[in-house]
Amino acid sequence: MRYLPLDDADRADMLAKIGVKAIDDLFADVPNAKLLKSLPPLAKTQSEIAVEREIGRLSARNVSAGSVPFFVGAGAYRHHVPASVDHLIQRSEFLTSYTPYQPEITQGTLQYLFEFQSQVALLTGMDVANASMYDGSTACGEAVLMAHRITRRKKAVLSGGLHPHYRAVTETLAKWGDTAVAELPPDPQGKEDAAAAIDGETSCVVVQYPSVYGSIRDLKPIADAAHAKGALLVVVVTEVVALGALKSPGDMGADIVVCEGQSIGNGLNFGGPYVGLFATREKFVRQMPGRLAGETVDAEGKRGYVLTLSTREQHIRREKATSNICTNSGLCALAFTIHMTLLGEAGLRKLAALNHANACDLAERLGKVKGVSVLNDTFFNEFTVRLPGKAADVIEKLAERHILGGVPVSRLEPDHPELADLILVASTEINTDDDRAAFAAALKEVL
Repeated sequence: MRYLPLDDADRADMLAKIGVKAIDDLFADVPNAKLLKSLPPLAKTQSEIAVEREIGRLSARNVSAGSVPFFVGAGAYRHHVPASVDHLIQRSEFLTSYTPYQPEITQGTLQYLFEFQSQVALLTGMDVANASMYDGSTACGEAVLMAHRITRRKKAVLSGGLHPHYRAVTETLAKWGDTAVAELPPDPQGKEDAAAAIDGETSCVVVQYPSVYGSIRDLKPIADAAHAKGALLVVVVTEVVALGALKSPGDMGADIVVCEGQSIGNGLNFGGPYVGLFATREKFVRQMPGRLAGETVDAEGKRGYVLTLSTREQHIRREKATSNICTNSGLCALAFTIHMTLLGEAGLRKLAALNHANACDLAERLGKVKGVSVLNDTFFNEFTVRLPGKAADVIEKLAERHILGGVPVSRLEPDHPELADLILVASTEINTDDDRAAFAAALKEVL
């Protein structure tokens, strides 16, 4: 039996209907460098059993994060997620629920979205938060577009400490949105002067906190400089657990705060799905993308929840929409809310303190290895290490010794060979003393 429902005539009819001559024309906007020159070395046809065996063989080449000492971060972090989180989100009323268009039958969904928003607003120090985005990177791009709408300007300044993947997403949106992006050079030392790049054409300056290299800075001077020029400060947080220890972006003058919420309630999941957090000042709420769940009362005066704001192309005329993102990561947002509720404020602060202590211990151990230097003076649970040689080679050798020792900066910044000796190292509450000792010992051996 062959599972091929379409024949050549069917394909030709569909191509003709949409006005292209060949299937390859559908990928005309994909850069040539991203296209495969030939088919991958896989059999064109196989039985289902053979496919299962081949996929199993390929997946066995991976080293799972939980099987070895793990120090990989760079925007996705391994944290402990209580078993109760997965148990609760798999309840049918959560797992199978759909968009809460009818408030009279979706009060449960609307209530947890309202609680989620409340938690995000408290974490970020902002007035209002939406009911989530796809992930941190798309939230970052949407924040830049929002700043353009508010300021009626078309240029964003991107800090050299912004995650390169977030920068790339923002550049893609800018390319098709007729806007400009001014990139500052990579900033491993955390010493850039982002405020100096703001001019009268700037809509916003985007700063990551902590930076992709782990640096922590006071954001208030940047906020003041931006506001003096009529621009906004957009703050990006890729490790949301850090907000359990650091001063909130809102307290330092941020206008829009976006975060990757994966660290709370959500596992690594091979890169997704994740959940984007988006918060802003109340005066900007009508320019905020996505959904906003609000609290109200019904005809009898009883508390209830509704969709207060839905400025998306699903709900209003496409040209009037603030965003074309057509969904929120509802189940991931629920997982975030459940985990955050279990932690509470005291639990989150303890978790953050444990992360920081583990990272400090690891930095001290690695810093004692000959030829190794830690670049950061201050950091949360991730920092940058300079090695005597090509970092990517060292990471491979560590992997051979069953240590996942971090992310070579060359993977994130391939166009900057001067950064090839740097690795990003993260240490969360998952790592034990034995894990950190094994890392230091293996690094010494490799070097």
